[in-house]
Amino acid sequence: MKLYYYPGACSMAVHIALREAGIPFDLDKVDLAKHRTADGEDFYKINPKGYVPALRLDDGQVLTEDAVLLQYVADQKSTSGLAPKAGTMERYRVMEWLNFISSEMHKTLGALFNPKITPEWKEDRIALFGRRCNFLVQQLGGKPYLTGDKFTIADAYLFTILGWTNLFKLDMGKWPALQSYAGRIAARPAVKEAMKAEGLIK
Repeated sequence: MKLYYYPGACSMAVHIALREAGIPFDLDKVDLAKHRTADGEDFYKINPKGYVPALRLDDGQVLTEDAVLLQYVADQKSTSGLAPKAGTMERYRVMEWLNFISSEMHKTLGALFNPKITPEWKEDRIALFGRRCNFLVQQLGGKPYLTGDKFTIADAYLFTILGWTNLFKLDMGKWPALQSYAGRIAARPAVKEAMKAEGLIK
C-alpha cells in the first residue's frame, strides 16, 4: 500500500491507523499547491478530487475519504481492535463518530484554512467548534477514548483534527478533558511514529 499524505493534514489519521494496525505501507508526500507527489506523479491522476488522503492498494486501486480509509485499514487487521466487527452495534457507534468528526469537526475547523474566510465567518466557525467541543467533553465523561476503554479509528481521526487547533492558535484551555484526551493519544507509540515520519515532532 501507499499512503498519499500531507504533514498534519487529515491524512494523518489514516497514517496513525496503518501504524497502529502494523500494516506495511509506503508514504508519498503531496505538494497540495502544485498537486505533485514527492515521487513526481500528478496527484490529480491519483485522486481527481485533488486532496489527501488517498491510499493506493496493492492491486493498484485507489481509495479516498478518511472515514472509508480508516475502516478499510481496520478491517485489514481485525485483530488490531481498531474497529469492532462489521454489522455490530459497536461498529455503527464507531461509524457514527467518524461521520460526526468528518462533518462537524473536520469541516468546521477546516474552513479556517481558507485564506478568503471573512472575519465574521471565521468567528462563526470557531464558535461552532466550541459548541462541538462542549459536546465531546460530555460524551467522553470519564472515558479514555470515544467509545470507552479501547482506542479506535475514530480517536485517530479526532486527534488529528484537534491538532489543527495549534495551527490556528485556538485556546483549548476551556476544555481540559480534551487536552488530556489529546495528550493520551499523542503518547501512543504508533502516533509518535506517525508524527515523526511526517516531520511534526523530533
